[in-house]
Amino acid sequence: MVRFFFASLLFVGVLASCAPRQQAVAGVTVTPVLIKLSEPAARGGTLTIQGRYLGGPSTGKVRLGTDMTGAGGYVFPASAVQSWTDSQIVLTVPADAPVGGSWLFVEVGGMRSTGLPYSVRQ
Repeated sequence: MVRFFFASLLFVGVLASCAPRQQAVAGVTVTPVLIKLSEPAARGGTLTIQGRYLGGPSTGKVRLGTDMTGAGGYVFPASAVQSWTDSQIVLTVPADAPVGGSWLFVEVGGMRSTGLPYSVRQ
């Protein structure tokens, strides 16, 4: 019985050492994940982002017009946010948002989400 107990502890220790480690950045410990975007909208239209771990408007930003790695692009201003929860962001597409297809990312506490392709219509 004692051997089994110690073997179990050893096994748990090995599993814990193999688990991926993430650093906390500004209180964020998980990578934001985008699941679904609404249909392409024109400037002035509504964009809905669904996902997980999206934080909130005080810690996050939405970036559009990036390449597939999330570099560069247009950051939606705070005034574009209609609502923002941990699982959904609703934005008004600003008049100066880039038109055409590109990638969209959400950044929360300095951690970039997975990206999804999105297009702003004319």
